[in-house]
Amino acid sequence: MRRVLALVAPLGLAFIPLGMALGFLVVHAGLSWWWAPVFAGVIYAGSLEFLMVALVAGAAPVATVAVTSLVVNSRHIFYALSFPLHRVTGLPAKLYSTYTLSDEAYAVAVSPEAQGWTTRPILFMQLTFHLLWVTGAGLGGLVGEALPIDRLVGLDFALTALFIVLGIEAYRQRPDRLTAAIAVACAVGACLVVPGQMLVCAFAAFTAMLLLRRRTRHA
Repeated sequence: MRRVLALVAPLGLAFIPLGMALGFLVVHAGLSWWWAPVFAGVIYAGSLEFLMVALVAGAAPVATVAVTSLVVNSRHIFYALSFPLHRVTGLPAKLYSTYTLSDEAYAVAVSPEAQGWTTRPILFMQLTFHLLWVTGAGLGGLVGEALPIDRLVGLDFALTALFIVLGIEAYRQRPDRLTAAIAVACAVGACLVVPGQMLVCAFAAFTAMLLLRRRTRHA
């Protein structure tokens, strides 16, 4: 468990301020503070939760919520290809591990230090992330009621900053300049060509390029 915490701590500690940012946004969107830990515990999808605040506050149609969730969380399809779910035994454990598959949990689970982990350390890692996220969101919801709205400037970049750190760490573990260059090119190209649908188009282009690269390599 100590080895698990040693890997979880750097990312897990970031969950508190990030969760608090979510709590602040929930309160200042006009929702009750307790919606923050509910979002964090039930939805538990990071960036989707920030989007969900605006959708819920604006009473968005269910279809809009469903499509947004599918688009934003489509990256989890690729996570599932290499996440070590086969090392988690028991149906309840597999269901919880699947439910709490986050970007941070994936980054830790596929790291070289976690190659020998089985059910208990994997679930302990995911449960720790889950609890820290809920705790941060709850604190943010409570504290956010006492903060003025102008204090929230810049908080929407907090999650983006975490993804940048995850990307840097992933590159350090498996340096691949070509893949990194393809990812940057797809992101910049999508931002310039279709800024309104940048994320979806960048993901689609990146996936197509990776498939083409794989086919070329094995040709």
